[in-house]
Amino acid sequence: MSWNDPENVPSGPIEKLLYEVKKTIVGQDALLERMLVALLARGHILVEGVPGLAKTLAVKSLAEAMGGDFRRVQFTPDLVPADIVGTRVYHQPSGEFQVQLGPVFTNLLLADEINRAPAKVQSALLEVMQERQVTIGRETHRVPNPFLVMATQNPIENEGVYPLPEAQVDRFMMKVLVGYPSTTEEFVVVERALTRTAAIQKIIEPENLKNLQQEADQVYVDPSLIEYSVQLAHASRDPARVGQHDLARYVTYGASPRASINLVLAGRALAYIRGREYVVPEDLLDLALDVFRHRLVLSYEALSDDVTADLILSKILANLPVPRPAGRGR
Repeated sequence: MSWNDPENVPSGPIEKLLYEVKKTIVGQDALLERMLVALLARGHILVEGVPGLAKTLAVKSLAEAMGGDFRRVQFTPDLVPADIVGTRVYHQPSGEFQVQLGPVFTNLLLADEINRAPAKVQSALLEVMQERQVTIGRETHRVPNPFLVMATQNPIENEGVYPLPEAQVDRFMMKVLVGYPSTTEEFVVVERALTRTAAIQKIIEPENLKNLQQEADQVYVDPSLIEYSVQLAHASRDPARVGQHDLARYVTYGASPRASINLVLAGRALAYIRGREYVVPEDLLDLALDVFRHRLVLSYEALSDDVTADLILSKILANLPVPRPAGRGR
């Protein structure tokens, strides 16, 4: 899907949103599509790529076009959990403790280079990502709706970074890998760097986004596709179920039930973005790697043999029969 054609200005809210973001982002169509999937499916997204690939700029551009509150937190080794969620502060005139809310109380939170902060800071996001609330002292505070965490991380550095715990990673709906641009795209990037950046207009409000989310919720999912998602999750735990006995030694832990849930939710949102009222198998196949790759815990043998989660999942997908529901399946 390409959103670079200036001759065809889109009319729908989804197309307008992506068209506006493309004023500053060159290429990265898959990343932008998945960011929008996360918005509509009420999920969180982890973006991984080497420096300089406009990961942060993509998130900021989407936030500007979406409207609502946006906060960016640069994760550093000296952060503490209170810097993220907030804390209780003593108010001397009244002689009482008052709650000072942290930057997570926003519509869109950018956790930039999340793996630069230690585990105690990363774990501060566990409750808010899952329950959309924060407990400070004896009080529980709800975050605004809609709420979305977009995190970025750099995969090439080993010093001064802290790998995300499995429980933290599992709360991200998708992990998207960002690659280098093509020569043509990079030419446009350099060309745009020589001129003033185009201003991004606000396209939708948070209330409009909630309406779009509700419309995406109405997209029909055939039971055979739900079964396919469940079978894929089980095959990731036991590759022998699809005849891949040689992969078993590479997988220590497979995907959790969150994987099968999120694959269906994300597929439903992707079908809505593509203008359909029902999900087709291609929607799930296009998102399967993004939803599952970060949920596999690989063995040391996989690391030594240079076997990646994407390689394992690709072999499983190639051997798992794809259902073919008839139309809407009704």
